[in-house]
Amino acid sequence: MLHIEPIPAFEDNYIWLLRNSGADDDRAVVVDPGDAEPVLARLREQGLQLSAILLTHHHYDHQGGVADLLEQWPDALVTAPEDQRIRGATRRVADGDAVAPPGLEVSFRVLAVPGHTSTHIAYLTEGALFCGDTLFAGGCGRVFDGTFEQLAASLRRIADLPAETQCYCAHEYTLVNLGFAEWVEPDSAELAARFAEARAMRARGEPTVPSTLAEELATNPFLRTQAPTVVAAAEQFAGRALRDQTEVFTALRRWKDERYD
Repeated sequence: MLHIEPIPAFEDNYIWLLRNSGADDDRAVVVDPGDAEPVLARLREQGLQLSAILLTHHHYDHQGGVADLLEQWPDALVTAPEDQRIRGATRRVADGDAVAPPGLEVSFRVLAVPGHTSTHIAYLTEGALFCGDTLFAGGCGRVFDGTFEQLAASLRRIADLPAETQCYCAHEYTLVNLGFAEWVEPDSAELAARFAEARAMRARGEPTVPSTLAEELATNPFLRTQAPTVVAAAEQFAGRALRDQTEVFTALRRWKDERYD
């Protein structure tokens, strides 16, 4: 069984630390280490050795700590998408590839989820999805060098996973995201309850992630592009009828970018 814990970094990033639960093994894996210092501190604190790094995309706050970590553990394997903006990768992977990091008893399936960036990937294992900046709790990433069409398709792909899937995103953006979600669906009781719970968690200093895919399907407007209330809100912003889920998604993303963030 996989033990997963967050390592906070920067103002709102989460680096995910993975190791075998209950096993007498000091090896660990980290996902998206944008900053080496908090990782080094956590590994020292727990007496762990870094065996592998999983990267979802090229942005600095996800890969900036790799070089310093490799100075300490030069044999650690670095798995990354096919993107030359990511340096130091031991293995480049693409959609459908299997990844079995040393020190873990589980393997991961790589999912291509472009949109936030053109080469973004996610890692899926044992009901856990490490989705980087593609899907956030209550929201999704901005479009940088990918396209709105790509990101809309990637989110629909994630939406087709089992509802009990735990989604481990890389940022604590939940309260901001749910604020926008309330713009879109102000009368949603499920959304109001989730927002209240998230506020209470942050007041206690607790992370609001991971979330279940079921929660996202019920309250995240970017995964609800077929819901009549979401379609109506997106069309009101766009000022016209929208033909399909991709157009609804694009209107929502532009609305958040231009009016909310």
